[in-house]
Amino acid sequence: MSDRYTSFAHSGPGRAIVKRLGLPNPPRLRRWREGDPVVSGPVLLGGAGRVSDALRKVLDAVGAQTHTAGQSDARPEETGRFAALVYDATGITDSGRLRGLYDFFHPYARSLHACGRVIVVGTPPEMCETPAETIAQRALEGFVRSVGKEFGRGITAQLCYVAPGAETGIESTLRFLLSAKSAYVSGQVVRITAADGAAPADWNRPLDGKVALVTGAARGIGEAIARVLARDGAHVVCLDVPAAGEALAAVANDIGGTAVQLDLTAADAPERLATHIEQRHGRVDVVVHNAGITRDKTLARMKPEAWDAVLDVNLSSQERINAVLLDRGLVPDGGRLICVSSVSGIAGNRGQTNYATSKAGVIGLVQSMAPALRERGITVNAVAPGFIETAMTARMPMFVREAGRRLNSMLQGGLPVDVAETIAWFASPGSAGVTGNVVRVCGQSLLGA
Repeated sequence: MSDRYTSFAHSGPGRAIVKRLGLPNPPRLRRWREGDPVVSGPVLLGGAGRVSDALRKVLDAVGAQTHTAGQSDARPEETGRFAALVYDATGITDSGRLRGLYDFFHPYARSLHACGRVIVVGTPPEMCETPAETIAQRALEGFVRSVGKEFGRGITAQLCYVAPGAETGIESTLRFLLSAKSAYVSGQVVRITAADGAAPADWNRPLDGKVALVTGAARGIGEAIARVLARDGAHVVCLDVPAAGEALAAVANDIGGTAVQLDLTAADAPERLATHIEQRHGRVDVVVHNAGITRDKTLARMKPEAWDAVLDVNLSSQERINAVLLDRGLVPDGGRLICVSSVSGIAGNRGQTNYATSKAGVIGLVQSMAPALRERGITVNAVAPGFIETAMTARMPMFVREAGRRLNSMLQGGLPVDVAETIAWFASPGSAGVTGNVVRVCGQSLLGA
């Protein structure tokens, strides 16, 4: 369903009315298109810490024109607008040094392109050496989230906590956060740990030779995930219920993948799926648990079967499938488990006690499995979409739908491809140090965090 208000606000007469009445003015988000560079203009690099050299190497690798704060060629009057402001805050070891954030960002707060990027890099507070450093590093979260809400014009702001020893593993994450692939991701905290893993041979096709499973792939977000992973080189096993067989086959055929019709709640579904993967592909490198349902009612009016169905599809089926695939050794070293949660699992939502419970459980699944799987070289992460324009959200009552679209820093709903691009970043071989993360794809929703 199209967003008529945003279309109106972008029209000639609409722009004038929106400005005159002070109405929400959704920016035109720039999303990635084939052939686009990672970063679309000059980048300003500042701060001083252990990650600065690694940041500069990544910026050089993506072909960015990098300026260094404090040098003569970095004055706003000399450079014009920047595509990104990147700050190494790992050298901030006490609260007094937080002034460095102001000194770096204040002169350039109005010097970012529309849809520009702000990235702050810090040390995980739990890995800091002193209480003073822990306090200062935790303070970065408030700064970054405020910048995401303040700068406007489609500008995003992210905080990357890079563990000591993980400096060389930041490229995949930086490429994603700097690029237009992260158009609807803002105000997020990403943790990168030290891990063994090689960068892909071709960053344009990082999943070449990989096998990916996407559940709920017949339409909506699942279809977008399947298409993006195939674009990145994966052979995609598209799974959905038999009732969606025709649409599922169309998606699989279009992307050169294979279709599997299976009800994930069936008692024998995990074994049947594992046997299919073993016989046809030998392994599965990327597992995307996207299948999900809603049965919305207030708790007082909810039937027990509505509770059971949502918990079974959205949460328990993921646990059962993971257990069988891992027990049978079908997810190899370097594998990726990726779950789809929701901002409802973070903030809750009226009339969705069953759905919010299931999606909060998905977050628990990620957090509980990450430490053990790290020892096997397997990562597990989750995306938590906010309001995404799908057939499901199109059926919402108008006022609820409009509130979902406007109550975020982007003043609009996201697209299925925004979720898919985030999942593709998690799936990349270069993301070996990214595990145990829950990243909201919500335009920095004002609800929940």
